[in-house]
Amino acid sequence: PLSSLKLAPVQTAALDPSGYCETPVYNPDLCPNMIAAQAKLVYHLNKYYNEKCQSRKAAISKTIREVCKVVSDVLKEVEVQEPRFISSLNEMDNRFEGLEVISPTEFEVVLYLNQMGVFNFVDDGSLPGCAVLKLSDGRKRSMSLWVEFITASGYLSARKIRSRFQTLVAQAVDKCSYRDVVKMVADTSEVKLRIRDRYVVQITPAFKCTGIWPRSAAHWPLPHIPWPGPNRVAEVKAEGFNLLSKECYSLNGKQSSAESDAWVLQFAEAENRLLLGGCRKKCLSLLKTLRDRHLELPGQPLNNYHMKTLVSYECEKHPRESDWDENCLGDRLNGILLQLISCLQCRRCPHYFLPNLDLFQGKPHSALENAAKQTWRLAREILTNPKSLEKL
Repeated sequence: PLSSLKLAPVQTAALDPSGYCETPVYNPDLCPNMIAAQAKLVYHLNKYYNEKCQSRKAAISKTIREVCKVVSDVLKEVEVQEPRFISSLNEMDNRFEGLEVISPTEFEVVLYLNQMGVFNFVDDGSLPGCAVLKLSDGRKRSMSLWVEFITASGYLSARKIRSRFQTLVAQAVDKCSYRDVVKMVADTSEVKLRIRDRYVVQITPAFKCTGIWPRSAAHWPLPHIPWPGPNRVAEVKAEGFNLLSKECYSLNGKQSSAESDAWVLQFAEAENRLLLGGCRKKCLSLLKTLRDRHLELPGQPLNNYHMKTLVSYECEKHPRESDWDENCLGDRLNGILLQLISCLQCRRCPHYFLPNLDLFQGKPHSALENAAKQTWRLAREILTNPKSLEKL
């Protein structure tokens, strides 16, 4: 039902624009004080972006280079032992394909695997956020490059592939030239490396699925919302999605074999394409910087992906390109922070493409409550005194 696709309504006291001037009017042309306040906020946000966000980006770029040297070396060793795991960590236009920044010290590298052709992609909604790969009818197991990872029921097991990959990475860590500064993170079925005791990198085997679109995301785009427009929708759907071999938090506690064999749906490239144009990316950069500096809290309730998700929802709420002009940056940031507070209070943040998947699932309630209070303090500070951004 469409109702399940909606974000929780913002519960925080609505901001009354009439507070900026004596007559309660909403036409900004008649409200010079409001325009002055908006312009002041945009000025301070741009200053914050140029100073804090750009220095954050530069520091993270430097870390990524350092981390990718080590990861590439480990993956080269893996490839020597097992040619099916070919490293796809390539640099293009100053960015590494398949690398996601989770926080300034935490990264995920997606390792794209070859050949998925003999499998059907089964996405019937029974596993929120996940799908399974089943041998196509009549195909022999032996026709697959991944023959030994196919279960008796004909599923390509994400867990079995990950387990084999984990063994190979553990061996490679012992042999690689960076063995003094890298070690495996224990007590997880994920493949995680700790580098120089400062950074954690998860390496996730994956299949890239282009030219198809999952049934569980078939509701998108919503018919009554004019954004993102037919051309962009076609581009996003052609970009496709990834199937990742990782633990799916929506399945925690479920132990049936189908669940442990399931692959996690990920839409990183599609989401990036949606945020092109206007001040969308700048807005996300501001949110990430504010998160890193003020919302890195016990229980880790918030990460960069929550921010990215809420920017996409804000694009739906404000579908016109003019809503994303530079002079609207303050309004958009405020809207997202208030929506974030509402989501934290309701303890629910639906995934943008898969709204049945709650991105807050498994987060401690006390951590979400604490994050709501902190976000409210932050939003109030920025709104009432834009100059405070100099200290934030």
